[in-house]
Amino acid sequence: MVDKNTGYQPFNTMREILRDNSLLVKTMGRFGLAFGFGDENVENICKKHGVDTSTFLAVCNLLSGYPYNQFDISIHTLTEYLKQAHNGFLKISLPRIRHYLIEAINHTEANDVEILFMRFYDDYVLEVTKHMNYENNVVFPYVEKLSAGLTGDDFNITRYSSNHDNAATKLKELKDLFIYHYKQPDNLRLSVTLFDIVMCEKDLMAHFEIETKLFVPAVERLEKKSRLSSGGSIDRMEDNSKNVEENAISEREKDIIRCVASGKSNKEIAEELFISPHTVATHRRNINSKLGIHSSAGLTIYAIIHNIIDAKEVKL
Repeated sequence: MVDKNTGYQPFNTMREILRDNSLLVKTMGRFGLAFGFGDENVENICKKHGVDTSTFLAVCNLLSGYPYNQFDISIHTLTEYLKQAHNGFLKISLPRIRHYLIEAINHTEANDVEILFMRFYDDYVLEVTKHMNYENNVVFPYVEKLSAGLTGDDFNITRYSSNHDNAATKLKELKDLFIYHYKQPDNLRLSVTLFDIVMCEKDLMAHFEIETKLFVPAVERLEKKSRLSSGGSIDRMEDNSKNVEENAISEREKDIIRCVASGKSNKEIAEELFISPHTVATHRRNINSKLGIHSSAGLTIYAIIHNIIDAKEVKL
C-alpha cells in the first residue's frame, strides 16, 4: 500500500503504484520496463532492466505529487528516459494527433480556416521538434561529457534553462481556439481529437517539469562539482492566458488584429494606423492577455472565425 506522506518506495510493488496512478504506465515504457511484472516490487523490476531505482522513483513521485527530493538522481538513467520521451512525442503522439485532426475538422470539405489550423499545428510540431532535437544533439551530449569528466564545451545548463520554453503553451492555444472559437456541426471526431490534445498538453507539461525540477538541478550539481559553472536559476514560463468575451476587444485592437492577420509587421501597422510602433506593441500585449493567443497564426485564425478579416485577404 502506498503511504501518501512518503510516496512510492523501493519495496512497493509496481501493481500498487499503477493502481495509485495509472498514468504512470507511459512512464514505465519510457524507462524501458517490460510489462508482465506480476506482484514484484519496484526495486527488483528496475534491477532486472538496468534502471536506477532512485531515479525511477523520483520521476514517479514527482508526477504523482509525492515527495521526490529524497531520491538521488542518476544523470545517465534520467537522460535515457528523456530521450525516450522525445521519441514518444515526435514519432507517436504528435503524428497521431495530426492524422486525427485532419479527419476531425470539416472532414468533408477543406476551407481556409482549416488550412490555417493545420498550418498552425505543423508550425507547432516543427517548433517542438527543433526544441527536442536541440536537447538530443546539444544538451544531452554535453551532459554525457560532463559525467565522464570532460570539460571545455562552450555551454552550461544555466543557458539551457533560461531558454527552456514550455512548448505546451502553444498546444493549449490551439486547443482553446478550437473550443472557444471554432464551430462545425459534427464534433464527435473533433472532441476525441481535442481530448488527445489535452492529454498531450498535460504530458508535455509533466515532461518539462521533470526537466526543470530533476534534470537541470542534477546537471547544475554536476557542473558545480566539475567547477564549470556556479549554477543558475530556472526561468519558468507562467501561463497567464485568459478567456474573455469578444466584446472585450476594442475596435482599435480589432484593427491591430486585422493588420497582423494580413501579414503586416509592427512598423507597417504603426504607419497604417498613424500610431507609434511602441503603441502597436502595447496593443498586441493587451490582445495576447485578453485572448490567450500569442502567435500571429493564432490571431489570424481568430480574425477569420470572428469576421475581423476576410480569408481572401490572408495569404495561405
